[in-house]
Amino acid sequence: MPRNVEIKARINDLKAAKQRISNLKSNTSEDIDVIINQEDTFYNLPAGNKGKLKFRKIQGSDSELIFYEREEITGPKLSDFHRCKVPDDIKEFLSTTLGTWGIVKKVRNLIMIGQTRVHFDSVEGLGDFVELEVVLDDKQTVEDGQKIASNLMSHLQIEEKDLISVSYINMLCQNKSQ
Repeated sequence: MPRNVEIKARINDLKAAKQRISNLKSNTSEDIDVIINQEDTFYNLPAGNKGKLKFRKIQGSDSELIFYEREEITGPKLSDFHRCKVPDDIKEFLSTTLGTWGIVKKVRNLIMIGQTRVHFDSVEGLGDFVELEVVLDDKQTVEDGQKIASNLMSHLQIEEKDLISVSYINMLCQNKSQ
């Protein structure tokens, strides 16, 4: 199962954070810096299941089905996940069979720094965030990924108070219940 170490944090000055990350880029042909319009639909899972299942639609790309498990704690944490490309009509099938519990719409700016996917997300109904996903290879430990994430957090000037332990969907659902 693929693994990454990730953090999510609220960010007040998106432009300044992007500039800090841009300063780290190696300026090679392998640099990735793209804008992605995403819509994630989350499905109900059987009771006791700790993971989340979502259908991701990216404007201009194939749709994906993603299942992931991770602890909802602040700071760098391990995430195990599975992804597969799926036809668009699977969304209605899953909605009918499992039911949905929410939709997250966001504009994501993806910048690759080494093995880390840096996401600057503007989430409809929530605001601006940065998400770091340190993609681990088979030989790397969780601690290796946590060290990389912590270094990038320091570079981005992300403080402990900025960290978020839950996913965007949980935040949106919490906002609806208030």
